[in-house]
Amino acid sequence: MPHGEVLRIHHTRTERQRRWPVNARVFTFSGGSLGDWRVSDIHAVTGESLPRVERVSVIPGTANPESALAGWALRGIMSNERYVGREEKAQLAAVQEGLGRPASTCAALIPIRKNAVWWALTQDDRRSILEEQSRHIRIGLRYLPAIARRLHHCRDLSENEPFDFLTWFEFAPEHTADFDILLQELRASIEWTYVDREVDIRLHK
Repeated sequence: MPHGEVLRIHHTRTERQRRWPVNARVFTFSGGSLGDWRVSDIHAVTGESLPRVERVSVIPGTANPESALAGWALRGIMSNERYVGREEKAQLAAVQEGLGRPASTCAALIPIRKNAVWWALTQDDRRSILEEQSRHIRIGLRYLPAIARRLHHCRDLSENEPFDFLTWFEFAPEHTADFDILLQELRASIEWTYVDREVDIRLHK
């Protein structure tokens, strides 16, 4: 491989690590007047929405909302994949790509809260609803690697967080329609009958 190409790949990886540190597990999504991502739309899918803001910052670690002139701040932690089997994990690893790709100038932050009935179920029952009945993982696989995603758990930090999950998606503008279809398929599933609050936040650079 030419030396220049090696330097280019190293620079790209270094830039991605700067924006998304590999050792960061807790992230704060801060909505306000500052941030790399400009807000195109915020609307409630189910339940109460979030206040309209101009921009969203994705901050490794916890952050004081006042320090970023924020209207709101949502926290989540990267955790183990609780409903993914060994074969499914291998399939995901084979095709998915990471965040921070230069072409991915569109993003979406989808905060979700599930109701008490969901959390009263056993782990096996939740797995059955999520995949055997709703095909959540199989649906997502069809849209890789075009749509990159990362899931953050909120309940691992505190049960008083306003949402249970924060899913962050990145994709190129030409894949916006595919992303909308992905959401339609998931929201039509049995799993989504347990969702009592969901906000759809669309962003761009």
